[in-house]
Amino acid sequence: MTRNICVFSSSSDALDASFFALAEELGAEIARRGHGLVYGGTNVGLMGAVARAVQRGGGKVVGVIPRFIADRGLAYEAANELILTLDMRQRKATMEARADAFLALPGGFGTLEEVLEVITLKQLRQHTKPVVFVNPDGYYDPLTSLFEHMYEKRFAKQAYRGMYEFAPDVRSALDYMDHYQPPSLPVKWTAAGS
Repeated sequence: MTRNICVFSSSSDALDASFFALAEELGAEIARRGHGLVYGGTNVGLMGAVARAVQRGGGKVVGVIPRFIADRGLAYEAANELILTLDMRQRKATMEARADAFLALPGGFGTLEEVLEVITLKQLRQHTKPVVFVNPDGYYDPLTSLFEHMYEKRFAKQAYRGMYEFAPDVRSALDYMDHYQPPSLPVKWTAAGS
């Protein structure tokens, strides 16, 4: 089954070469498996690296970019489809609607905000799509610790661990997506003490 995988990642060019190698590996593997890419539409950082690698492998790229960013010359004009949005909120809604799965590479505030939104929507039963963090060399380990702290303090139910996956590398992340079965999640709102 062909999936459109939404990749959230950094738009910074000031990163270690190992992160660019990871992005290129992801793009190549997305294309090799016959999947398509939905992403934030820029030609810079890990975002641009993933998109170019998908196309080199023969895969389709859908870029979604706000006009104010495109106007700075940052749009990936070679995308198979380039969608201009009014703002960041419309960009996220468009990517979420076009995607069958979500994957977060290492990134900064924007990446984190985007992936946490799709986890929240999954918690609220607005979708049942897979969500995976690629966690090379423990990049997201501090986030996993925060999540565990939330479970311990009962700000989140233990069953919500099933809403997402942390994968050590590209292959295991895409294997998870390819074999994904939606978890049975509890209702968000319950009586006190439950």
